[in-house]
Amino acid sequence: MTENAAATAPDTTPVAKPAALPVIRLQAGRHKRAQHGHPWIYSNEVDMDKAAKALPAGSVVRVTDAGGATLGIATFNPHTLIASRFLSRDAATVIDTGFFVNRIRRALEIRERLFDRPFYRLIHAESDGLPALIIDRYGDVVVVQANTVAMDRRLPMILAALDEVLNPRAIVLRNDSAARTYEGLPEEVRVAKGSVEGMTPLEENGATFFADLSEGQKTGWFFDQRDNRAFIANLSKGKTVVDFYTYAGGFGVLAAKRGASHVTLVDRSALSLSIAAKAAEANGVADRVDTAKGDAFNLMDQWVAEGRTFEVVIADPPAFVKSRKDLAVGSRAYRRMTKAAARLVAPGGMLLVASCSHNMEPPLFHQEVARGLGEAGRQGRILRFAGAGPDHPVHPLLPETQYLKAMAFALD
Repeated sequence: MTENAAATAPDTTPVAKPAALPVIRLQAGRHKRAQHGHPWIYSNEVDMDKAAKALPAGSVVRVTDAGGATLGIATFNPHTLIASRFLSRDAATVIDTGFFVNRIRRALEIRERLFDRPFYRLIHAESDGLPALIIDRYGDVVVVQANTVAMDRRLPMILAALDEVLNPRAIVLRNDSAARTYEGLPEEVRVAKGSVEGMTPLEENGATFFADLSEGQKTGWFFDQRDNRAFIANLSKGKTVVDFYTYAGGFGVLAAKRGASHVTLVDRSALSLSIAAKAAEANGVADRVDTAKGDAFNLMDQWVAEGRTFEVVIADPPAFVKSRKDLAVGSRAYRRMTKAAARLVAPGGMLLVASCSHNMEPPLFHQEVARGLGEAGRQGRILRFAGAGPDHPVHPLLPETQYLKAMAFALD
């Protein structure tokens, strides 16, 4: 991928002073959530008068209660369910390049206290004060994803801020998430600065991996599972391991590096398996790692029928519950997955199962996993019930940011 010159054009969007911002007024009695710190305002809380409906999607507005008291500065889209997302509670805030510089610098300060290597999620949307914006760092390359019209319109400011704070060698825009469709935005992947050729190396838990920044899932890597990978890898020394839905080998290759006797990586994507195999080679464990291409459920059922077992079984699937309407079917899928995976665990072995579906709330995930274990006829104990790593901070009032769930079991 090479640089798209248009992506780095100067931002010509006029920056309105706070006093000149259009005002969005909330309906009487509908201000308390926002007043108490919730970062979102829903469309049915807004007084959608003619002026509000006429505002361009992505506008920056001043939000007030019904009496005119200012609640903060926010983005606004009159056409979406989440109509406003707060940028600042300070009514004097100017949303310009300097605003993004300050937010990115604060996020960077936190990450540099957490990690000694520059590989992490740098901006986690609302939790880092930049709603609907994702920025992942791969050393001197960063990947940016803007999931609302407001952030998409301000990409020139964001890119300029990244240059000022980090001056990365390359910036990739991974604007291909399904969330953009809700905002009426096109999906695209392009390089905004520099060039990126082939796989991008990254370091995690003392191991080397590779990310496909142009065609890989999400931004190319899942930094959120860092701590869960380390936990189960440390239980894998001298053990046989199978890593279902391996993607780029994050769980399985690390287990091999930490001393697993043999690891099988499973994925339905030949490209993913080739990236995972490249990581195994880079870490000097290729002789103890093999791959199996196929559907995880089919292979689980086949291997159960054949009587195969592993001492450590890992199942970290893509989201089975992508929206509320998928909840019933997706819940049963997690139960079925756990049942099949548990049957592959050798007596006294370990099992890790995970869900990245934010609609699958922790108590329900716990319930379905427990039912799956019961249906498999297995008993054991929970060693760890954890979420994402600290570079994916949770907004105190936004449960959606606490989406990841990983449960590790010692089975009898």
